[in-house]
Amino acid sequence: MTVTTSGTLPDEMYDVAVIGAGVVGTAIARELSRYPLRIALVEASDDVGDGTSKANTAILHTGFDAVPGSLESRLVREGQRRLAEYAARTGIPVEPLGALLVAWDEEQLSALPRLAEKAERNEYHETRIMGAEELYSREPHLGPGALGALEVPGESVICPWTTTLAYATQAVRAGADLHLNCRVEGVAGVLGDEPPHELTTGRGVLRTRTLINAAGLYADEIDRLLGHTDFTVTPRRGQLLVFDKFARDLVRHILLPVPTAVGKGVLVAPTVYGNVMLGPTAEDLADKTATGSTAEGLDFLREKGGRIMPELLDEEVTAVYAGLRPATEDDDYRIRSHPGQRYITVGGIRSTGLTASMAIAAHVVELLADSGQDLGAARELEPVRMPNIGEASPRPYERADLIAADPEYGRIVCHCERVSRGEIRDALASTVPPRSPEGLRRRTRARGGRCQGFYCGAAVRALLAAEAPEAPEAPLASQAPGAFGTPGTPGPSGGGEPSQRPEVGP
Repeated sequence: MTVTTSGTLPDEMYDVAVIGAGVVGTAIARELSRYPLRIALVEASDDVGDGTSKANTAILHTGFDAVPGSLESRLVREGQRRLAEYAARTGIPVEPLGALLVAWDEEQLSALPRLAEKAERNEYHETRIMGAEELYSREPHLGPGALGALEVPGESVICPWTTTLAYATQAVRAGADLHLNCRVEGVAGVLGDEPPHELTTGRGVLRTRTLINAAGLYADEIDRLLGHTDFTVTPRRGQLLVFDKFARDLVRHILLPVPTAVGKGVLVAPTVYGNVMLGPTAEDLADKTATGSTAEGLDFLREKGGRIMPELLDEEVTAVYAGLRPATEDDDYRIRSHPGQRYITVGGIRSTGLTASMAIAAHVVELLADSGQDLGAARELEPVRMPNIGEASPRPYERADLIAADPEYGRIVCHCERVSRGEIRDALASTVPPRSPEGLRRRTRARGGRCQGFYCGAAVRALLAAEAPEAPEAPLASQAPGAFGTPGTPGPSGGGEPSQRPEVGP
């Protein structure tokens, strides 16, 4: 098992290579690592989960509003069950809050029965329509004028960073090689058994018998390198506002709008880190790197937020970020097997990809087996336990037993997010360690609070530099792009993994 970030790639033949180390790619690598195969996970960035997977609304969906009968509907439904069980075993923060789809006019109110019927067709049977009086008793800070809501009690919020790190950690510990800073620039497509696929990367050539494309926003471009033009990815930007923890008591559920053809619309939702999120926008763009926030987008969100929950706008904004979703011409996932090329495309994985990730991985393994590939006998993976960075369970600074065993867990470095030296030390020594301040933030929440690293930034950078001297400098909050933090990265965020030290978790 190796994690490499520089140097020439190993001169060996892999059985399977997965392009893209987002939540879907790492889930696939984890599932494949259950078999006696040589696995390579190839990522253009210097960290896992550094693209679409790091900037989303972090909701564990029930799939109630998916297109009935679609592949997405089945995989979201199955994935929600798998991921909920996996999160409980692994310590990934999850809060089962339930969702309310709020109707603000008669047209939206009349759509609620159709949405309930759609949920039934998606095998979700727990929705319930409520009137305005009950709605306001459940959400007293909701703005005036709501007429009713559809309750979806199974919706939850989750930590996407810890999820991706858990997948990657298990894959690497089971023997997979993770090659970071390794952008794929060309693929020699093949037919038959020989020769292998040859991936031209910025770090040399990687050879593999079977190739899986989980490249997210770039999945269509990789597909074209293999001679396929089945779909085109249109980046759909979602901008979001993150409000300070003082806003958390305003919101009791995930507040969803009645969905449209463009997307699920602007929501208000708590996060597992104790904040409140408002967003996203839905802007179709041509630039796959356009993760900056805009004045127009933020004004739009404030306008929507002012109707949903006016009191929320009186709270402090601690971060602004934007993510790009890989929208396609179809309203379903674009997962295709090409047995003659020993190649599988996993494209068009939209905002439900986090929820469906484990089911997508299992589906890909089934496609490999159906194509005639001998996978060998499956085994159980060694369990992992991720450090807790959510607010629903005790954090390290709150645990006297942990601090007594190791005082470093009581020495706070980031006071906004209550992050200890022990947590930072563990992240830097982990199986998949951070290579940048942002990677460290996703693992520990350091620099993710209301000051955005203004006070703790120097100490955090010093700790990071001691272990990863090649890590880039992080700007102070006052120097960061935008008014409140760095575009493309949420404020309170994190991740992590187990170490040999006392467990940090529920």
